[in-house]
Amino acid sequence: MPKILVADDDENIRLLYAWELNEAGYDVVTAKGGRNLLKMIKEKRPDLVVLAIKMTDCNGLDLLQEIRDQFCNLPVILSTVCDHLRYDIRSAAANFFVVKSCDLTELKGKIALALEAGHAGCRPDSEGMARALSNAHR
Repeated sequence: MPKILVADDDENIRLLYAWELNEAGYDVVTAKGGRNLLKMIKEKRPDLVVLAIKMTDCNGLDLLQEIRDQFCNLPVILSTVCDHLRYDIRSAAANFFVVKSCDLTELKGKIALALEAGHAGCRPDSEGMARALSNAHR
């Protein structure tokens, strides 16, 4: 059973994601923000991380860079209410990007794709990479 680590400072989101993803057959652990996320990744050894961008204790985009530095092959899905952040060049390091919703169909689909691709290397979502690079050149 794949293990997913959900990092979000919003308790309702953590509960929703944990319940829905458990129902979908995943082992889910949650983190209340990002402050100790790197330590949790080392201890819990998740197969994938769902990472909120805006958290009270840290910036998810900055944390994403640290995850890439230390755990290059770990798939990361950025989750946010701010769709425009998908165009931030730093978000290109994520495998996928989803907008938070109470309908987790898109998130579950991206999780399945990321896990299917396996840990073959740091291969961010090429569409997201192209958008971010295009935006950076404007």
